[in-house]
Amino acid sequence: MSETLVGSQQIDSSKRTWLIASSCAGAAGVGAVAVPFVSTFQPSERAKAAGAAVEVDIADIKPGERKTIEWRGKPVWIIRRTPEQLAALPTIDGQLADPKSQRKQSELTPEYARNEGRSIKPEFFVAVGICTHLGCSPSEKFQPGPQASLPDDWKGGFLCPCHGSTFDLAGRVFKNKPAPDNLEVPPHMYLSDSKLLIGEDKKA
Repeated sequence: MSETLVGSQQIDSSKRTWLIASSCAGAAGVGAVAVPFVSTFQPSERAKAAGAAVEVDIADIKPGERKTIEWRGKPVWIIRRTPEQLAALPTIDGQLADPKSQRKQSELTPEYARNEGRSIKPEFFVAVGICTHLGCSPSEKFQPGPQASLPDDWKGGFLCPCHGSTFDLAGRVFKNKPAPDNLEVPPHMYLSDSKLLIGEDKKA
């Protein structure tokens, strides 16, 4: 009688061990499946390189400052212009090669950015930080006034150190410079007052 009971307990113990092992293996299998499934919801590096839109918080950009993010492997500048910088834009139209962004409109300047500030909201300017000449990255020259390689009446903007092209604070190229066109304005839209989406403009 006692031998039968012991044998029964051994069988129950073996079953319990097998059930626990099976459950653990099953859970591990579910976990292994779940991880790649969840990861598909996040944009891969390849998707980002292909042009996945990038959401940017612009609340921390102070007037006169610039934030740089990466989109499609390119630097994209978000500049918050001061009232003084905005006021200076129309005063230099005569010095610019394409003040109204009429060259290659569909390629470099979306319809909603074909204005004096080349922007949706005058305060914020969004541009690809690559010179349209040979692909160099222009340097920030926000401080107005005489400076090396810049005119004495400089109002602020960008200087390409490679071949001397200059751009104003709307990314418009000055006359008689190597760069043939204004800086590119990428597709973008505002999700809120503090959130900007680079790479999509369906609601713009």
